[in-house]
Amino acid sequence: MSQYILSIDQGTTSSRAILFDLQGNIHATRQQEFRQQFPASGWVEHAPDDIWTSVLDTCHSVMSEECGSGDQVIAAGITNQRETTLVWDRNTGEPVYNAIVWQDRRTASYCESLKSENLEPWVSSKTGLLVDPYFSATKIR
Repeated sequence: MSQYILSIDQGTTSSRAILFDLQGNIHATRQQEFRQQFPASGWVEHAPDDIWTSVLDTCHSVMSEECGSGDQVIAAGITNQRETTLVWDRNTGEPVYNAIVWQDRRTASYCESLKSENLEPWVSSKTGLLVDPYFSATKIR
């Protein structure tokens, strides 16, 4: 029975799944795009279910093509959108709101106010990051 490694690339505009054998040869690949939402100038969002179903669909597709189920997948690697932020309700397991994408600039003025209060050195000392709308912390308010 063959063994495989599943690679999942959940990106900004699509999700992709690639099934490799143990020698690194590609056996199957699928990509599924999803819609970006722009509810206001500088805002970029994704529907959480679109992200989830695109990952599930691409994974199921490559596995069913080569191995019928996940039994032959011995490892998985995942890449994601990193600073895209999504909050889930711990009681219901449902998303609280859309995913706020790393490109979103809605917190730019808040970040500027933190900088004007000279808080950027403190934030940087605690996190190693700059105060910028790119990062997740200011997206949760």
